[in-house]
Amino acid sequence: MFFLPFFHSRRRAYWRHAYAAAGCGPAVEMSMADGDFGSGASIGVRRPLRFLAWKLDLDEKQVSELAKVLTDIKTERAQADVDSRRTATMLADLAAAADFDQAKAKQVADLKVQSAQRVQDALVNTLSRLHAILSPEQREKLAYLIRTGTLQL
Repeated sequence: MFFLPFFHSRRRAYWRHAYAAAGCGPAVEMSMADGDFGSGASIGVRRPLRFLAWKLDLDEKQVSELAKVLTDIKTERAQADVDSRRTATMLADLAAAADFDQAKAKQVADLKVQSAQRVQDALVNTLSRLHAILSPEQREKLAYLIRTGTLQL
């Protein structure tokens, strides 16, 4: 009796994972604020590439260009994560110091703003490159995925 519920929950978890891995889950996220194209699990570049190639019916040339675009945005977001951790450490050091240095705090805040600006510029560049890669019908499908929340930039 003890074995059956455990087995059932493991089987259910396996199928839930397999379903999501196939890109059939409720949402495949490409969030700019999160670490790796998603809030819960890190899914990297390969899965969004396969998902978009399937949903948008991309040809081989489009897939290779999309891979470059996704790699560039992933790199920029990873750098933003590093900058965020660095500025958090600098702010913590300022908070722990005996005397608060207003000028240094302003520099740290400026670093955070510059990092956010780079991510914003990368997002605009990504959308521009996607627009150039896709046909009008594929752009409509992409717009639908963004509007419904299936794809989050």
